[in-house]
Amino acid sequence: MKVTLERMNQAVHFRATSAEGHTVDIDGGETSDGEDKGVRPMQLVLMAAGGCSSIDIHLILKKMRQTIDDLKIEIVGERVDSIPGVFKKITFLYQFKGDLKEDKVRKAIDMSLDKYCSVVKMLDHQVEVSYEFSINGVMV
Repeated sequence: MKVTLERMNQAVHFRATSAEGHTVDIDGGETSDGEDKGVRPMQLVLMAAGGCSSIDIHLILKKMRQTIDDLKIEIVGERVDSIPGVFKKITFLYQFKGDLKEDKVRKAIDMSLDKYCSVVKMLDHQVEVSYEFSINGVMV
């Protein structure tokens, strides 16, 4: 696996490109000489964790013959108050829509976060990971 970062300005705006040609703009905020032209690196970590987990959950529920009409995930990261500002806690808020059984959804989330999601597994020795979920607007 390989990605390339290219500096886009005289500050800290970079464009990351995957081997397949997909791009993501990365930048800092004003306090880090940035111009807000892209996502922050720590936001990318949360996005990567959510992307990894959502793909796992989709595939697991599909194998369980569960029908997902929609899935939205909000990921909240809490950072320590020192430098480096690493995450101390990450909470996933999964919002499912579809014909889904609660026990199968819970099992799919647990399997993703505890076993399959590579991004979360890289973080879980240092970060407290938790989740909540709803199905069709009802918190479970």
